[in-house]
Amino acid sequence: MVVQSWTELDLDELCGKACLFGFDLDNTLASSKQPMKPAMIERFSELTTRIPVALISGGSMAVVTMQVLDVLNDHAARGNLHVMPTSGSRYYRWQHGQWTLIYAHDLDKPTVEAIESSLERHAKALGLWEPEVWGPRIENRGSQITFSALGQYAPVAVKQHWDPDDSKKHALAARVSRDFPDLRVRTGGYSSVDVSKHGIDKAYAVRKLAELLGLSVEHIAFVGDRMTPGGNDYPAVEAGAMGIKVNDPADALGLMDALLQRIAKHPDSLDDSLADQ
Repeated sequence: MVVQSWTELDLDELCGKACLFGFDLDNTLASSKQPMKPAMIERFSELTTRIPVALISGGSMAVVTMQVLDVLNDHAARGNLHVMPTSGSRYYRWQHGQWTLIYAHDLDKPTVEAIESSLERHAKALGLWEPEVWGPRIENRGSQITFSALGQYAPVAVKQHWDPDDSKKHALAARVSRDFPDLRVRTGGYSSVDVSKHGIDKAYAVRKLAELLGLSVEHIAFVGDRMTPGGNDYPAVEAGAMGIKVNDPADALGLMDALLQRIAKHPDSLDDSLADQ
């Protein structure tokens, strides 16, 4: 299935069908590991006042908080926002003035240690243990272990050029997956490999969100930059969500303006009952 750019879609038809908009984070709403810029903060905050919105990111809750949640303006409707870090393996809602964990599918300590050891061993054997990195190479995100060849805070341009054909990531994922046949090992971002329980990805996230809200997945629109088969945003489309491709945060800002022109303010949230759980 080819996912089209937002500029090629009939946004009037899409907005008429969508009951919720989900967004990837890195290179969609913000540059990798950077907070949203002021213009995006304004648009994203406004969108939460008009329609339920979900953040579905491969990153940890700490990173999602830094990039988005801590920079929302006072106008944002936090109770209308669904936060699903680590590809939906964790789920947070705004309750009683704070972000509250609703569920988590965390890995146990022995499993985490074994995964970290496997990632390091195979990365070194494949020559992927780079001498220069920006931050930790391996991050325990609770429900997901992520290997970032260039470190968690590497510049986007550097990451994009590290493995342009995905061969390095696929080689590492193949070796690690043989160590953990009961876990899912998949390529993540431009320079990362993720390990989690089977069935935990952005397809799981949109299906779970639909279940919680009593929606059909087909009424969820999902926005991301890696929307081709094999990309970490594509599983949401495979699950049945309406896919919308953006190139980067600047492109996503144009989409935000187009959405805000079409989605009228509405006094009631789709899921007021969940906000008070």
